[in-house]
Amino acid sequence: MIVGGQRGRRSFSGGGRVLGALALASLVASSCARGCTSSRPPIHLNPSMDDQPKVLPQTASDFFYNGASMREPVPGTIPVGGLQEDTPFFTGKDADGQFVATIPVTVNETLLQRGRQRYGIYCQPCHDAKGEGKGILFQRGNVPTASFHQEKVLKYPDGQIFDIITNGSGLMSGYRWPIPPADRWAIIAYVRELERKRLASAAGAPTASPPPSTRAKAEDSK
Repeated sequence: MIVGGQRGRRSFSGGGRVLGALALASLVASSCARGCTSSRPPIHLNPSMDDQPKVLPQTASDFFYNGASMREPVPGTIPVGGLQEDTPFFTGKDADGQFVATIPVTVNETLLQRGRQRYGIYCQPCHDAKGEGKGILFQRGNVPTASFHQEKVLKYPDGQIFDIITNGSGLMSGYRWPIPPADRWAIIAYVRELERKRLASAAGAPTASPPPSTRAKAEDSK
């Protein structure tokens, strides 16, 4: 009985060591599951869209005849929203390629509010809230930034300002992709409002905005 009891204790003692080793191994494995670096790719126990055959932009391909993975649009097709027949609206230029003198959309309070909002996001950091060109670049780096109130800019046709927003000018990069055409015209309407208020203030005239209908008719008569 004594011998049998000793054998039982020995067997239990050996099993305890095995369980302890397994617990230690699992602790080490779990501690390195996060934060540890490895030159081997991660193991996906449940394959997902992160781990599947796919084409990455600007990569080569042996499947297509031209060796490029990215496909060109089918000739003669136009994507949804790509039919831009209103040339002045989408380019700021007329049929002769000249900049349009005035905004080709109706200027009303809704457009001005939209322009003010977009101006605060995209323009104000450099041109400041008043359009004087004393934004963060000028304050911290003394980078010359155009003022919307200088005579040269005041004489710009609206289409030229649209083109500058679209393609950039000097140190300013283009905003063709971040700002859609409708918002570019809204920004221009707001910039013109800033200019008008500055000129009216300098002349001692009231700075209240005229009714939208009156403004639209005035622009149509130009």
